[in-house]
Amino acid sequence: MNNNDIIPGFDDEKDESLKIRLQKIDNVDGCIVLYLSGYIDTYNSNLFQKRVSKAIEKNFIRLIFHCGGLNYVSSTGIGSFTAFLKAVKPRGGDLVLLEIQPKVYEVFQLLGFSQFFNIKETLEDAVAFFTQTSEGSTGTIFPKIFKCPICSKKLKATRAGRFRCSECKTILVIDDSGQVFLG
Repeated sequence: MNNNDIIPGFDDEKDESLKIRLQKIDNVDGCIVLYLSGYIDTYNSNLFQKRVSKAIEKNFIRLIFHCGGLNYVSSTGIGSFTAFLKAVKPRGGDLVLLEIQPKVYEVFQLLGFSQFFNIKETLEDAVAFFTQTSEGSTGTIFPKIFKCPICSKKLKATRAGRFRCSECKTILVIDDSGQVFLG
């Protein structure tokens, strides 16, 4: 199945600097995975926004950006993710970022945006996030196993609150929904 089968016209305009492959998540309403590879900068962020907007127009409001192949994001690129979040939130959607490369995550952090985005380790975690939020269930989030966003050490939190990573000593905050932020 190619991208145009999922979203008609998605691949009408392409850019070799940023490849996007789509995967529809059948068991979650309006959920799609966008596998990104390449980079997002000032020159291609407009096309990136245009293509993702086509997905949002087709009622894909639960967006999972798989960033494992993304090796650079400029501040303009991060602005694109912010625009997507603003577009889907009022419609009951959200977005999740997966497998962010450390140097890309650093840009999110430096600009203060890492706390605005749901960042998950695996596709299963991302899909679970949307099944929890779409069902409106609070479920039991704790105890929660997560990786330190700085050193990737596996940590366990038994409740929401402030914690210090046992490896790199970074202060982390975990909210009631299980989101991890730098403290």
